[in-house]
Amino acid sequence: MSDTHAQTVPYVRDTMLPQQTPPVTEVGAIRWVRENLFSSPMNAILTILSLFVIYWVVSHLGPWLVNGIWVADSLTECREIRNATLGEDASAACFAVITERWQQLMFGFYPNDAYWRPVLALLVFFVGIAPVLFDTLPRKLLIGTLVTPFIMYMLLWGGSIWGPLVVGLGFGLGFAIIKYVSPVNSLLGTIGAIILPIFFWLYAAGPISSGITSVLPIGLEFIPSKDFGGFTLSVIIGIAAILLSLPLGILLALARQSDLPIIKWSAVVFIEVIRGVPLIVWLFTASLLLNYFLPPGTNFDLMLRVIIMVTLFSAAYIAEVVRGGLAALPKGQYEGGDSLGLNYWQSMQLIILPQALKISIPGIVNTFIGLFKDTTLVVFIGLFDPIGLAGAIRASTEWNGIYWELFLFIGVMFFIFCFSMGRYSLYLEKKLQREHR
Repeated sequence: MSDTHAQTVPYVRDTMLPQQTPPVTEVGAIRWVRENLFSSPMNAILTILSLFVIYWVVSHLGPWLVNGIWVADSLTECREIRNATLGEDASAACFAVITERWQQLMFGFYPNDAYWRPVLALLVFFVGIAPVLFDTLPRKLLIGTLVTPFIMYMLLWGGSIWGPLVVGLGFGLGFAIIKYVSPVNSLLGTIGAIILPIFFWLYAAGPISSGITSVLPIGLEFIPSKDFGGFTLSVIIGIAAILLSLPLGILLALARQSDLPIIKWSAVVFIEVIRGVPLIVWLFTASLLLNYFLPPGTNFDLMLRVIIMVTLFSAAYIAEVVRGGLAALPKGQYEGGDSLGLNYWQSMQLIILPQALKISIPGIVNTFIGLFKDTTLVVFIGLFDPIGLAGAIRASTEWNGIYWELFLFIGVMFFIFCFSMGRYSLYLEKKLQREHR
């Protein structure tokens, strides 16, 4: 063959090259560090500064936590133990205040022999709310959810068992009216289901409960609200306000979008007035001013007043969150309900609200988290929440001068509750996204 012919024949490989490992800078941790921490000069500078800040915090806070003293009867004894074991200049936290006073921080002035009651009430709440939070559980368990508030009240406050049962009878009266009267006359059934239970509770529930109690005195020792405190108080106010404010906020959002001027403007005035005033002002209103508008001699429990005011405050914010979800839906969703022949409430229940609430989940949970943290504001009206009890503990002779250990414990406890709500929100969002793909 000539040289010219040889040059026209393309090169064809007749053997495969052996497989080689990728460069070290393109795999594993080195690649992640290069792409995420040192991808540019600016990111490299920020990474170095961040590492310095982390080192400074850990180097100062780490020994304080690691050298913590857990067994002592006072701050003075804590310091003596530190001086004897670590030296006078050592950094050591005095966590003994937590081991000595954790019961007070958790239960306030609740009787020692009755600590099992708020613990059991919290467990009952988790069992009762589980069928609502997780749809994989049998729907029959929702019956237990309905009776959970009455069981919790009986465990926390005690007293005669017939009081909660008679109150539950009022709800049963309203349900019966909805079931048997509403199909005949919707407006009359709705009004009756609201008015008749209220009159029953105001005028009949007390005498009926007292009469049955005089014959069958069954119940637990009554514990007044003034004995509640610590995280028990915060959890009770937070749970009650969260459970009550969600349905009330949804109703306010629907009322604000109503075509009836009276309903619409009443909801607008309520929402704007409540949202325009700080919560602490409303708490002072519940504590001081509300008694001026009540009949002389009326004893309206302060804790109940706080729950009502916090519920109304949270409902106003939830109403705006839900209204945003309703506004985000296209008009065709409303027209679709009309084309199917659904009435207003059927359309809201089956088409509109499920989609609007799905959109509003992050805002609703964010409101709930803020509400739970705002329960610490009750310290300004004389209720001993964890912050108030921390101040009382620091004022005692044994622990006068201690500071960060108490607030670190309180912060960790609030973080656990709020982080749990946030994680459930993410779980619910991901679950709904999978179901609608």
